[in-house]
Amino acid sequence: MRLHPLALATLAACTCPAAFANHGGPVTGAPQTVMVQGHYDNAVGTQDAASAGTIRRELLQSRPAQRPGEVLEFVPGVIVTQHSGDGKANQYFLRGFNLDHGTDFATRINGMPVNMPTHGHGQGYSDLNWLLPELVERVEYRKGPYFAAVGDFAAAGSADIQYLATLARPFAQLTLGENAYRRGVAGGSMALAEGITLLGAVEAASADGPWTVPQNLRKLNGVFTLSGGTRAQGWHLTAMGYSARWTATDQVPQRLIDAGRFNGRPFGRFDSLDPTTGGDSHRSSLSGEWHKDGPAGRTNLSAYAIRYDLDLNSNFSYALERPDDGDQFKQTDQRTVLGFDAEHIVNHDLGAFPARTLAGMQLRHDRIRVGLYDSAARRITATVREDRVRQTQLGLFAQTSVEFTPEFRAVFGLRADRLQADVDALTLPANGGRGSDSLVSPKLTLVYALTPKTEVFLNTGRGFHSNDARGFTARIDPKTGDAVDPVPPLVALSGAEVGLRTEAIPRLQSSISVWGLRSASELVYIGDAGATEASLGSRRRGVEFSNRWQPLPWFLFDADIAFSHARLKDGSRIPNSVDRVASLAGTVKDLAGWTGSLQWRYLGSGALTEDNSVRSLPSSTFNLRVTRHLGKQAALTLDVFNLFDREVNDIQYFYESQLPGESQAVADRHVHPAEPRNLRLTLQMSF
Repeated sequence: MRLHPLALATLAACTCPAAFANHGGPVTGAPQTVMVQGHYDNAVGTQDAASAGTIRRELLQSRPAQRPGEVLEFVPGVIVTQHSGDGKANQYFLRGFNLDHGTDFATRINGMPVNMPTHGHGQGYSDLNWLLPELVERVEYRKGPYFAAVGDFAAAGSADIQYLATLARPFAQLTLGENAYRRGVAGGSMALAEGITLLGAVEAASADGPWTVPQNLRKLNGVFTLSGGTRAQGWHLTAMGYSARWTATDQVPQRLIDAGRFNGRPFGRFDSLDPTTGGDSHRSSLSGEWHKDGPAGRTNLSAYAIRYDLDLNSNFSYALERPDDGDQFKQTDQRTVLGFDAEHIVNHDLGAFPARTLAGMQLRHDRIRVGLYDSAARRITATVREDRVRQTQLGLFAQTSVEFTPEFRAVFGLRADRLQADVDALTLPANGGRGSDSLVSPKLTLVYALTPKTEVFLNTGRGFHSNDARGFTARIDPKTGDAVDPVPPLVALSGAEVGLRTEAIPRLQSSISVWGLRSASELVYIGDAGATEASLGSRRRGVEFSNRWQPLPWFLFDADIAFSHARLKDGSRIPNSVDRVASLAGTVKDLAGWTGSLQWRYLGSGALTEDNSVRSLPSSTFNLRVTRHLGKQAALTLDVFNLFDREVNDIQYFYESQLPGESQAVADRHVHPAEPRNLRLTLQMSF
C-alpha cells in the first residue's frame, strides 16, 4: 500500500515518541486538562474509544464548508462529496465504506435521527442540507458498533450534532460567490421571561454551480427554539422548516468526456445528458427535550415528529432501457416520523467499585408512501412500484462503566432491537406482507491508563444495519417479473478495535486505532431498480492515525490519515470502497485581527469492480479560509474551494450505459466532477 507523497511527508513530521492517543470516560477520576482548548473535548479520560471524540464550535467556524453536510468532514477519516445536485443527500466515505447517502453512518441533529429507513432513493438516506452550520455547538462522534446507545445504521460510526440554545449576540451575514452563489443567514436569541429564551435563525440560498445546465438551487430554511431551566433541570422545544428545489447534473461517461463531442456539439466535464433531472425536497419537524438531575440520577426524555417529502428525478444510463424517451426515473418519498427516547443515568457502587449505569429506550415509527416510476422530463410515463409502509423500530439498551482501579475501567453494554414492518404493495400485491426481526448486541470496552497522559483501549461489540422493508417482503422483481428471495430485516455485524491516545508530548494530542469489522451480508436495497441486490458477507479492517498539535496559543495543526482494506468473503473487492483518505489543516486564530485556515483533502483510489480491473482516480484538493475581523462586531471572510483548481472527481462508478445513437451498451467509468476553483465572500455583522 503506497501513501500519497504529501501524506507520507506529513506523517513523518507528525510522528514522534508516544504520539498516539486515547479516549475514555472515567467514573470518578480526577479532572483532566483539555488538550486543545476551545476546539476539542478529546483529552485523556474523556472518551471510551480512541476513535471517539467531540468537536467544538470554535473549530467548526474556522474552516470553510462548501456544503452543509461537510460539517461531518471534521470527524477524522470522513470525506463528504456529491454526485448530483446540491439538494440531494451527500455521498459519504469512512472506514472502507462507500456509505452512499448515509447507510452505515447514523447521524442525529438536535436529538432527531437523519437517516431514513425504507427510503425512495436508498436505505438509510441521510440528507443534511437542512443543517445550519452557524448554529452547531458541537459534534460528538463515535466509530464502530461498540456503543449500546447507538443502534441502526452505525456500523461505520455515528455523529450527534447539537445546536445552540442561545446566541451571544444577534447576527446577520451575507455570502456572495461565483456561479451565482448567494446565501443570507440571520439569527438571534432573546429572553421572553426569567429563565426562558427564544432562539430564531433563518437561511435563504441560491446557486447555479459551474454546470452547463445551471442547477438553479433555491433553498429556504428556518429554526426556532424555546428553552428554559438550567443544566440541572431544563427543557427545549424546537420547530424547523426546510424547502429546496434544484436541477441536477448527474454523472457522465468518461468516453464522452474523452471524445469532447456529442451529437456534433462540444461536450465537457460539466455538461449534462439530461437537463431535466433534479428534484424537490421538503422537511418540517417539531422536537422537544427535558432533563433533570436529582438524587436518583439524571433523566433525559425527548420526542420528535417529522414530516418529509422528496421528489427526485435521475438518469444514470441515458438510453439503455428506453431508447425512445430515455432512462430517466422518478423516486418519491412521503413520510411522517414519530419518535420517543428516554435515558436514565445513575452513579452507584458495584461491590467495592464505583460505577455508572445508563439505561434507555428508543422508539421510532415511520409511516411511508414511496414510489418508483419511469419518467421523461419529470413526467411519469410508467409505474414500476408504489408501496405504503408502516415501520416500527424499538431499541432497549443498558451499559455499566466500572472503575476497578484508578488506572483501569471497563464498560459492559447490551442492546436489544426489534424491527417490524407492514408493506402494502399497491401495484404488485404479491410483494406486500409483514416482516419482523430481533437482535441482541453485546458490547465491551476496556480502558487502561498507562500513565496519567496515555490510555489504551480495547473495544468490541456486535451491531447491525436494517434492510429496506420492501426487500424483506419481496417475492417478484417489479421490473423483470422474475422470482426473488426475501432478505432478512436485520443484518448482524461484529467489530473490534485496539486504540491508544496520548498527551505525553506537551501541546500534542495523538491517537491511533486499529480496527476490524465483519458483516454477515452486504445486502442493499437498490432504489433505482426497486429491488434488493444481494452479495456475500464482508470483512473490513484498517488503521486510523490522528494528531492535534497546538505549539502556540494562536496556531492549531490537525492531521488525520486513515487506511482501510475491504473485501467480500470470497476475497473479491467491494466496489467503490476507498483504500485511504487524509485531511491536513493548519489554523491561525486571532492573530493581529486575522484568522485563517488551509486544509488539504485527499480521497484515495478504490476498486470500481470486484476483480479490481478498474480503479477510481484519487482526488486531492485544498480549501482556504481567511477572515479579517473588523472590530468586535464585524468580520469579512474569503473562502476559496479547490484552491489550485485541480481537475478531480467527486465520485466515480463503473457500469454499463448507452448513449443515444450507440448501437449497444458500453461498460465505462462514469464520473461526477468536483467543482473547479470558486470563491465566496462573506460579511458577518453582530449586534
